[in-house]
Amino acid sequence: KVRIHEQLVDALDLSMLAHVSKDQLAKEVRTLAQEILAEEVPRYDPVLRERMLEEVYHEVFGLGPLEALMNDDAISDVLVNHPHEIYVERHGRLEQSDVMFADEQHLMRIIQRIVSRVGRRIDEVSPMADARLPDGSRINAVIPPLALNGPTLSIRRFGRRPLQVEDIIDAGSIPRDIVEFLAAAIDARVSFLISGGTGAGKTTLLNALAKYIPHDERLITIEDSAELQLQHRHVVRMETRPPNNEGVGEITPRALVRNSLRMRPDRIIIGEVRGGEALDMLQAMNTGHEGSLTTIHANDTRDALSRLELMVAMSGFDLPIAVVRQYIATGMALVVHLARLKGGVRRVMQVSEIVGIRESGFHLEDVFGFE
Repeated sequence: KVRIHEQLVDALDLSMLAHVSKDQLAKEVRTLAQEILAEEVPRYDPVLRERMLEEVYHEVFGLGPLEALMNDDAISDVLVNHPHEIYVERHGRLEQSDVMFADEQHLMRIIQRIVSRVGRRIDEVSPMADARLPDGSRINAVIPPLALNGPTLSIRRFGRRPLQVEDIIDAGSIPRDIVEFLAAAIDARVSFLISGGTGAGKTTLLNALAKYIPHDERLITIEDSAELQLQHRHVVRMETRPPNNEGVGEITPRALVRNSLRMRPDRIIIGEVRGGEALDMLQAMNTGHEGSLTTIHANDTRDALSRLELMVAMSGFDLPIAVVRQYIATGMALVVHLARLKGGVRRVMQVSEIVGIRESGFHLEDVFGFE
């Protein structure tokens, strides 16, 4: 298969690719692949021949061996440790797949294709990269010299259809009472924070709850890697940009938050707050952009607010802790915490209200709690 793929690439007239539609190109590639396959193995079984043609097509246009895994709706994560070891998460549990790459060069070729499609780069100078697939799935790649066992690839899959609130309720992740409470809070322009660990479902919940934002409001979304698929008519999506080969041209989340204030937003939605942009976000929430939403990595609702304090300190302004806490308490009213329990089950664990400030920290009262 690798040999046929190499011959196919050599046979293609790369200068014509920019002037040919994808359908026409796919037809050309299939015809060429059939001719090469007929020469290589003239007595190949018809079923295997068709499978080989399909796989060669995925080598040229898709994710190679991973394409079959990406078409399985039960898989939520694809984790490539090295070319011959690929794990998948299916229904919340990790299991090893029988899919593999030919070698490190094969895996590296797929990584380069994914990263280049979204204007990112990955090489020895920049050996880490975040990217996304057309369906919104998030990808992280690390290559040598940072990855000691060869190139690694992690894919957080997004389903073909974004999960709706009803899907999350049916899965038992959130009771209908909490949904109705949060829907009312969104309609009343109450800003809140969604916290949780990796893979807890923060972005999924944020995406689903956004349906309760009135459709006559203008939304600005800011993300490191665009994942949100808001079911809303009036959305402007923005994405950060890493530095180029010369180390310049970086656009940070903080710069995008500041710029969004000039774009007449009703609400600002930040995919994940993780740095100095926390201060600019709080300023927006306190100056006429109530009802803004964001997510944060944390272990519980109290820890989420402590991390937010730390991120405000990362903004470079030496603000007294009492001022920071007052700013947070004024800008936000609720913290929703999710967790991923043993066996991969995801649950909303707490919905806490920020009642006020005490000497020891925030005064929180749980509106809902999971036992």
